[in-house]
Amino acid sequence: MRRPILFTTALLLSAGSALAQGTTSGAGTAAAHAATVVPADSVTWGPAPAALPAGARLAVLEGDPTKPGPYTIRLRLPAGYWFPPHSHPGAEHVTVMSGALTVGMGDRADQAQTRTLPAGSYGGIPADVRHYATAEGETVVQIHGVGPFGIAYVHAADDPRPKAGPQR
Repeated sequence: MRRPILFTTALLLSAGSALAQGTTSGAGTAAAHAATVVPADSVTWGPAPAALPAGARLAVLEGDPTKPGPYTIRLRLPAGYWFPPHSHPGAEHVTVMSGALTVGMGDRADQAQTRTLPAGSYGGIPADVRHYATAEGETVVQIHGVGPFGIAYVHAADDPRPKAGPQR
């Protein structure tokens, strides 16, 4: 049974000071004062939330993925990192910043049905489309969308979050 589950505020806590790393710069206009600028050497990485398999690192560049509205995050994935089949309640826009990401669509992983996206590649996945991915070497991806961000694993056994105790 699929159940959409939203990131919790633990995401923000685990991301450390990532929300504060954006700076504003202005040339006198309101739009310029609202601009977010995050130099590559000031990206602050923290552990990814429990909703993702262990090993990933997360940086929040803009917005709050736990709330309605636009957000931009980066994930640093170790070689061989595996995202089991899952979906999201909103569209996911992914840019491969470094390394490579092998992506497939569907409920079950099928290597014959995957495509490897090298650095510089982009993928747009509509809401509720089931997909899976593997990092080929250390890989950094940037994800943007409109929150709240959530993830629903196709197979309950793949969900890395602690399971709730017995229901009464």
